[in-house]
Amino acid sequence: MDWPLIVLITSFLILLLINVPISFSIGIATLLTVFAMGSFSPFQSVAHSITTGFDSFALLAIPFFILAGQLMGRGGIAKRLIDFANVLVGRFPGGLSFVNILTCMLFGAISGSAVAAVSSVGGFMIPLMNKEGYHRDFNASVSITAATTGLLIPPSNVMIVYSLATGGAVSIAAIFLAGFLPGILMGIGLMVVSGIISIKNHYGKGATFGLKESLVKFFAAIPALLLVVIVLGGILAGFFTATEASAIAVIYAFLLSVVVYREVKLKELPDIFLQAGITTAVVMLLIGTSMAMSAVFAELRLPEMISNLLLGISGNKIIILLLINLILLFIGTFMDMTPAVLIFTPIFLPIVMNLGVDPIHFGIIMVMNLCIGICTPPVGSCLFVGCGIANTTITQVMRHIMPFFLAMVIVLFIISYIPWISLVVPKIFGF
Repeated sequence: MDWPLIVLITSFLILLLINVPISFSIGIATLLTVFAMGSFSPFQSVAHSITTGFDSFALLAIPFFILAGQLMGRGGIAKRLIDFANVLVGRFPGGLSFVNILTCMLFGAISGSAVAAVSSVGGFMIPLMNKEGYHRDFNASVSITAATTGLLIPPSNVMIVYSLATGGAVSIAAIFLAGFLPGILMGIGLMVVSGIISIKNHYGKGATFGLKESLVKFFAAIPALLLVVIVLGGILAGFFTATEASAIAVIYAFLLSVVVYREVKLKELPDIFLQAGITTAVVMLLIGTSMAMSAVFAELRLPEMISNLLLGISGNKIIILLLINLILLFIGTFMDMTPAVLIFTPIFLPIVMNLGVDPIHFGIIMVMNLCIGICTPPVGSCLFVGCGIANTTITQVMRHIMPFFLAMVIVLFIISYIPWISLVVPKIFGF
């Protein structure tokens, strides 16, 4: 193994172990590696790679979608989606868990953020489920895992990042469309587990509504649900690009939250803009440092080394996909989704494409793997937020969340080996 590669791996792991934030761990490890490679200006070289990583028109969509998600999160959307989900699935045994999962699917798709789904939906549903006799750690497990479905159902920031990482080989519209059926299948898998546990523990139903009240709650949720239709419909119809769609989403979210639902006051907007700016800064720093590390990987010919290693083990597509899934599941336990996508897409995508795997299909595989990662320790953002809301510990939740992990992994392998599920919707629209 080359000396610079040893420096890269060792420094990165040490920084992670001493709890340095992931973006700084990536940046510092990259800087040390460039220095070990003998560069006369390592600071200038890394800084150039970081700024070059930002230089993409498609990335403008991320701050707009983040802002739209912030507006939606404070705009009373979650409560209306909960009522709508209650109308659809609340009447079944364990109905509140179904309501939680379905609402997370809808809200995550609208906001594009799993953490926002946990905090907004879980913040309402977990106390309600506690009150109705559902086990607290079960409730947290439902919210934590269900929140990830919104990262598969568009619009999704991590899908935009994947499109960027492929160098334009996969369009944002195509990967958006590919996520619909896998996201729904993931939600169904979680509902199956939730239903079995609910029946076993005799958990009760959710609220039941008459026809008139059901229609009222349905129509109250329609404006929120229309956001996905407007964003995707506009992109597919050619009215605007994904980046322009994100700006449209902000305008729509503003009108919905401030004018229609009137849950957000004008005096609250500066704080919302500030929070969106902070989140954007975190994401962009991750993107910049990850792009710099990817450039170093390319310089060290790491993608070729890993490709030769994997293909040396087997040339069978089934085996290679299994190995890549296992690697990504492991990576997801300690690395955030954004840097993982940017760093490992250039490594794994050429391998699977040479074996005949569609890059759109592989994008869904990668996102689904990393969705599981944000529910796992030690750096799972959804896990920490969900435990905080439920006022419980990670150790206690882990005993209850394992059946949900099993369901997510089963769905992952179904998606991995049945590409039709990911590709049928993009093919209908000509991608």
